[in-house]
Amino acid sequence: MPEFTIKVDQNRYLPEGGREVHAIVTVEATGAGPAASGAPAAEVIIIDTSGSMSFDGKMAEAKRAAKAAVDALRDGVHFAVVAGFNFARPVYPADETLAVVSPRTRQEAKAAIGRLDAAGGTAIGSWLRMAHKLMSRHGAGVRHAILLTDGKNQHETAAELDAALAAVDGGFVCDCRGVGTDWEVAELRKIASAMLGGVDIVADPRDLEADFRAMAEKAMGKAVADVALRVWTPQNGVLKFVKQVAPSLEDLTDRRVESAPQSGDYPTGSWGDEIRDYHVCVQVPPGEVGRQMRAAWIKLVAPDGAGGEQVLATGNVLAEWTDDEAKSTQINPRVAGYTGQAELAEAIQEGLAARREGDLDTATARLGRAVVLARQAGNEQIERLLDRVVDVVDPATGTVRLKKNVDKADEMSLDTRSTKTVRTRKDGG
Repeated sequence: MPEFTIKVDQNRYLPEGGREVHAIVTVEATGAGPAASGAPAAEVIIIDTSGSMSFDGKMAEAKRAAKAAVDALRDGVHFAVVAGFNFARPVYPADETLAVVSPRTRQEAKAAIGRLDAAGGTAIGSWLRMAHKLMSRHGAGVRHAILLTDGKNQHETAAELDAALAAVDGGFVCDCRGVGTDWEVAELRKIASAMLGGVDIVADPRDLEADFRAMAEKAMGKAVADVALRVWTPQNGVLKFVKQVAPSLEDLTDRRVESAPQSGDYPTGSWGDEIRDYHVCVQVPPGEVGRQMRAAWIKLVAPDGAGGEQVLATGNVLAEWTDDEAKSTQINPRVAGYTGQAELAEAIQEGLAARREGDLDTATARLGRAVVLARQAGNEQIERLLDRVVDVVDPATGTVRLKKNVDKADEMSLDTRSTKTVRTRKDGG
């Protein structure tokens, strides 16, 4: 088991009668390496084998990538490979079970992958249900899937996909990849978000192999699963939101599960050696000058393997009322920094949507605002991606001109990566 710590960064001071408390909660896990090597784990690799995968070398590169992922799995891990088209078909093992990684099963799995052909449509909900069915037999431990697609979910309704996401909720973490430019960013982002995973574009199929290998290696570094952020608030207090703000933006507010009176759990998935930041906002009953209170009690909890739970780390969010205006009006720089990065993601997504709809004035204004925010955040990757979509006239004021000819892959890369953030330091930099 890795060691977990919680650190809370906030301005605790409120003016008389003030109610809203903001804090950045940093959770860090260290020492997962040795623990991960023996942690029970299951991995399912889901490959889109619909007919469109036969074009542009996508099928050949997807097979090469899936084989690389299999090679990256450590001995003893349970795994399966699934082909996705109008429905899901287990490729290895073929009998809807999980195999155990060994030199023999690696070779058998790679041989089965090599026989894959592209035909049929796309029904991602059925693919997720199959992965859930396979991993539900594994029991406790880290459960992870890689999902690759090259197109829209055309052979399921939105309601069918939503039903599938609800059915598999909490069953495993899923990282999603779109290859090429014929898939929908919003659709894959929705799936990855529901599954507590990441989403990214692989515009060139030749880059799939390295990406799959990296995802599998990262999954093998996870040591503890089903970790939740538990937040207690005082009587008459209201938890307004809980949002992951680093390494990517993810609003967890609506995923609350009541755990006790005045307490709720927010899922965070599996952990290895890593740091994540969360923005917590609590509304407390108004207080008089001089009063102090605990506005929130933060715990990190996980199953203990014996039917109970264990507390991995704790921290406090505090509130203190003061008549010192200099104290009560100071905005914590980390809170401000992450608020700006959330606005950045929103500006990018709104700007790109307006551009697609032909509303060029809104697109120019929102993407110009994004240029300003990216510069303030020091997010150089987003700045570079914005440069491919707009000509920046004045980065300080956000004066931009939309480029007339934009590569679709560049636009999708900007959209996909808009939710990836730059960690703010304690000094706000």
